[in-house]
Amino acid sequence: MTSLEKLKNQFLEYLEIEKNRSRLTIENYDHYLQRFLEFASGHGVTAPEKIDLDLARSYRLLLNRQKDKLGKNLKLVTQNYHVIALRSFLKYLVKRDFKTLAAEKLELPKTQSRQVQFLENEEVKKLIDATGAEKNELACLRDRAILEMLFSTGMRVSELAGLTKSKINLSKDEFSVRGKGDKVRVVFISDSARFALKDYLQKRRDTSPALFIAHRQKKSVAKQIEEIEPEEKSVGLTARSIQRIIKKYARIAGITKDITPHTLRHSFATDLLSAGADLRAVQEMLGHSSITTTQIYTHITNRRLRDVHRKFHSRK
Repeated sequence: MTSLEKLKNQFLEYLEIEKNRSRLTIENYDHYLQRFLEFASGHGVTAPEKIDLDLARSYRLLLNRQKDKLGKNLKLVTQNYHVIALRSFLKYLVKRDFKTLAAEKLELPKTQSRQVQFLENEEVKKLIDATGAEKNELACLRDRAILEMLFSTGMRVSELAGLTKSKINLSKDEFSVRGKGDKVRVVFISDSARFALKDYLQKRRDTSPALFIAHRQKKSVAKQIEEIEPEEKSVGLTARSIQRIIKKYARIAGITKDITPHTLRHSFATDLLSAGADLRAVQEMLGHSSITTTQIYTHITNRRLRDVHRKFHSRK
């Protein structure tokens, strides 16, 4: 009899090696499955053959009644993540010829259609213009380049944070980025993003390979010269740092929406579709493996259909 704990660890190794899942995905699966294993152990279940529909149903009931740190029930989409992880684990067990509950018996409840938060073009302009409030010249140039790049390319914040100067060729308006699932795709830079990035990089005096780094508050010229060497060791901004930067300028711009780096990714896709871009093309530019994921932007295609209806179906 093999313990579920040992099998869970082997499953995570399988995800890493055979399925080439990202570190974040593996950590999430570990978290979701650990909650199930603790629940199962509390019911005396420590082997795969003991997992049955009654146990799964009781677990689903636990998730539905689970409270988060704020004392609120887990969102239905979060509950589904737990069930998806468990289903994948059960499929893995069956693949290894263990007798256990069939994954197909665990159904996922339908969630409400996902509503994406995006910025109108005027709001994007206000957000970018808000960088002018930053007194540190280098930080100002950096932050403008960050916002321009996110809106121009539709990159995920983790992809942007992982960029190095060597990956960017400003003589071209495109470069490759490695996204989820280690997939490589081409992203494109707008004129305004290229100019903003060029201005920023030309003013840099450090030797850090990172495309975006931290900059101290502006000091006297003499003091800056003294600190050139320490600044050369600056490391790249983290995704969390970029998120804080965006929230800072959203406040300055007076934008009341809850803005994150992903909001600019949504705004990028929304802008393309509003201009008539094909959904498949947007899928490729976003790096979505499935067109279903890209279909969260149907609010835009619906708007276009309405405009077509008004234009071509008016009564004479």
